[in-house]
Amino acid sequence: MNDESLPPLNQFRSEGDVNFSPRRRAWAARHISSATQERLDADARAFLHQSLSTPCLNVLKSARGAWIEDIEGRRYLDFHGNNVHQVGFGHPRVIAAIKQQLDELSFCPRRYTCEPAIQLATKLGKLAPGDLRRVLFAPGGTSAIGMALKLARVATGRFKFVSMWDSFHGASLDAISVGGEAVFRQGIGPLLPGCEHVPPPDNRHCPFHCGAACNLACADYVDYVLEKEGDVAAVIAETVRCTPFIPPPEYWRRIRAACDRHGALLILDEIPIGLGRTGRLFACEHYDVVPDMLVLGKGLGGGVFPLAALIAREGLNVAADKALGHYTHEKNPVACAAGLATLQVIEEEKLVEHARELGDYARQRLGELAARHPLIGDVRGLGLLLGVELLRNRATLERATDEAEQVMYGALSRGLSFKVTMGNILTLTPALTMSQAEMDQAIAILDAAIGEAEIAR
Repeated sequence: MNDESLPPLNQFRSEGDVNFSPRRRAWAARHISSATQERLDADARAFLHQSLSTPCLNVLKSARGAWIEDIEGRRYLDFHGNNVHQVGFGHPRVIAAIKQQLDELSFCPRRYTCEPAIQLATKLGKLAPGDLRRVLFAPGGTSAIGMALKLARVATGRFKFVSMWDSFHGASLDAISVGGEAVFRQGIGPLLPGCEHVPPPDNRHCPFHCGAACNLACADYVDYVLEKEGDVAAVIAETVRCTPFIPPPEYWRRIRAACDRHGALLILDEIPIGLGRTGRLFACEHYDVVPDMLVLGKGLGGGVFPLAALIAREGLNVAADKALGHYTHEKNPVACAAGLATLQVIEEEKLVEHARELGDYARQRLGELAARHPLIGDVRGLGLLLGVELLRNRATLERATDEAEQVMYGALSRGLSFKVTMGNILTLTPALTMSQAEMDQAIAILDAAIGEAEIAR
């Protein structure tokens, strides 16, 4: 891939890192051996190239617990993990459940059911808040979002959706239509009709100019759009954007009331943040709100299998004559066994409570860094969904995009991997199984990397 074929570096800085830049090449020159480069070149020859995932950064050999290891033997605390590692990588109980299920029943054709699928669906229905009881499985979060959109249309007889700018719900055509990321939407052609977008709850970069505290003008605007459109099937949004941006306590209650008032459903996407990451099993529990549909994924498969779930309230069991999903691996017994083991680990190892306690500790430590580093403009998070926003000027909120990339590669060189979101936010999502000592190690690396970036300014 030559540089002439690539978009400008300041374009499409949103969902993830920029995979090409002078800093990327400089890091590779220092850390990528000829043996690793041979494999990266083979990857580049074999796969279609696409934004965000090519060219690849490195070649991995193993992943265990909170750590990944490359083929050169270098280990990294993984605060990225694509948000699949709630129970860490390769948890022995998840691996054992998969191996046992492979010996008993490796596949279930779609016209049949199997015990692991029934048990997992029943378990999710019991754990989910309110009357969210009915479940459909899908091979990935994007597919589960598609099922939710179809069910909303069937249940309401309407076809429109209201969603958020800058949101991410997956990369399929229907998911990018309700999503708000330019890197996925631009240049693709006509998208799904009826998709209206509104500003997300983000008082730091708010078009309603809320200032230091959100005054919920963004929630009132959703109410306004629902009233003016008049025939919206559903509002679909991430309960907490994984950037993260944390909506005020009243935000979702006001959206819930607006949906009820105008006959729209509420679909909450917790694919990357559900299953304990925020310090509650489901993020909507922070807001005392029950959506009409809740979408889970990523970590549900234990960091091994691609598995997602749509959980809907009982009253939405209205599409028996429609194929909402109809996926070949809809009730895959091995994936469901992994999901059951994952839920058991989360419950029995008290990972929700651990995420809440360790997250509180991490925010306190990161706050201490903010007091020492002028480059840190904000520290925020829920549980082990953490964000450090880097700003060149705290008064003007000028984003420190170049510095954020420098910090990312500086941290990577020291053994810490994470994602930069929106160009300037260090998004930190570690395994919920990690120890306080590992968290201290990660924060020490951040301290050094941010300090290095400040000296270079």
